[in-house]
Amino acid sequence: MELFTIKTESANLTDDQFFLLCAENKEIRFERDKNKNILIMAPTGGETGNSNLELGIDLGVWNRKKRLGYCFDSNTGFTLPNGAIKSADVAWMAKEKWERIPREERKKFAHVCPDFVIELLSESDNAKRAMMKMEEWMENGCQLGWLIDPNTRITHVYKPAAEPTMIPFEEVLDGENVLLGFELKIAEIIPD
Repeated sequence: MELFTIKTESANLTDDQFFLLCAENKEIRFERDKNKNILIMAPTGGETGNSNLELGIDLGVWNRKKRLGYCFDSNTGFTLPNGAIKSADVAWMAKEKWERIPREERKKFAHVCPDFVIELLSESDNAKRAMMKMEEWMENGCQLGWLIDPNTRITHVYKPAAEPTMIPFEEVLDGENVLLGFELKIAEIIPD
């Protein structure tokens, strides 16, 4: 399924107006690109929804033990430095970084980029568009990203200013210096 884009040159919604549009239409998944065009995304199917939840649970359990930061689900929007408002299937941010954001701003689409994101390709996603989104995360301050592709059974690992590496589902993913001690084998979450 294709992404639906609404060109907004004439509307030019402010951040607050865009937040209100999203809040009043909770049944629709919105993002906004750096040119302020509104993107409407299809909801995921059951398999993808279950996998997203399992990924979030594993990250959440690790985070609860380590208490190093905060986890976010796919409904959380972040205003990136380039002006885009994006959400990841799963995101994480260091505790100090999140707590520096004023509480009122945290209630909306905070002006901050997560330190770690997971994007899981669903049947309605376009792989090339997802790769471009991962690059945008990195360009805006994300330190580590995993783009998980169930069709190829490969996870593309993104880091700033580096080409992505490809890790098969059977191998263990490492949170490296961003998520110290976090390891995950995607094959255990998304079986063959």
